[in-house]
Parts: sequence; structure tokens; C-alpha cells
Amino acid sequence: MAEPLFDYSGHDLSRTHVPPDRLDTLLPQCGDMRQLDRVVWIDDTAKYAIGLKELRDDEFWVPGHIPGRPLLPGVMMIEAAAQLSSVLYKYRLETDNLPWEGFLGFTRVDNCVFRGSAAPGDTLVLLAVEKKFQRRRFACIAQGLKNGQVIFEVECTGMRI
Repeated sequence: MAEPLFDYSGHDLSRTHVPPDRLDTLLPQCGDMRQLDRVVWIDDTAKYAIGLKELRDDEFWVPGHIPGRPLLPGVMMIEAAAQLSSVLYKYRLETDNLPWEGFLGFTRVDNCVFRGSAAPGDTLVLLAVEKKFQRRRFACIAQGLKNGQVIFEVECTGMRI
């Protein structure tokens, strides 16, 4: 079983560093496509982040993926990781006093591994670590954890468009 990217045990997961209304200004995804409920922590260098996604019974994917045993689709796990990575990148731009403009899109997903599943009622703890940072491009390694176990990991690359 994979180990978490970093030790997050000392962080209070009930804390909110970036609330939903601030996410509205950082992420273009809204409504059903918002897969990040809040950010718990971003370190002072904006290279590490913890986010949360609470899985609910009323989410759009529940009736169809998989009837009688709803499982969070892998693509939605990746989207949650990508959204946390985007927030981390934008915070890094602010930390480095670099201007932000345009749209942020994802150019690739690499080294994706699924090691478990998540369902309504579960809390997905998301960890992201900056791997590469440039003014127009970035890469993060991210993981999703359920009950302390890594259930997926992925490398997301994004670019300002």
C-alpha cells in the first residue's frame, strides 16, 4: 500500500483555510462539477495542500455509478485532485507576486493508480505537492485518502491558456 505524500496527522481536518466562497474565485468549476469542498491547509510556500471532499448521497453520479453500490468514479477522483492542484498553483502565483490572468486547463494526467474505492458517506482527504512550477505551467502529485489509506494517486499537469 502506498504511503501518504506527507504526514498530515498533525492537521485539524475540521479547519478551513480556503472556504467554498473563496474557491468560487479560484476555480471555474461550480455546481455538480465542483469536486473540492474546501481546503484545510496550504503551507507558507504554497507547495503543499490538504483538501476535502465529502461524498453525499445526492451527487449526480450516485444513481448511475453503480446502481445498488454507488462508487465515486475514478475520473471524479482525478478531477478533485486537479482542482486542489489548481488552487495550490494559484496560491503559489500569489505567494510569488506573479499576476494571474486567463484560464487554467489540464494538459495531462500521468502515473494514475487506483488502490481503493469511495462511496457516499465517505470523506476523501486530498493531498497535493508541487512537483514543477513555472509561470504558465505546473505539475503536482496528488493523492486521495479514505480512512488514512491511499485510494488513488495521480500526477496532474496544468497550463495557463
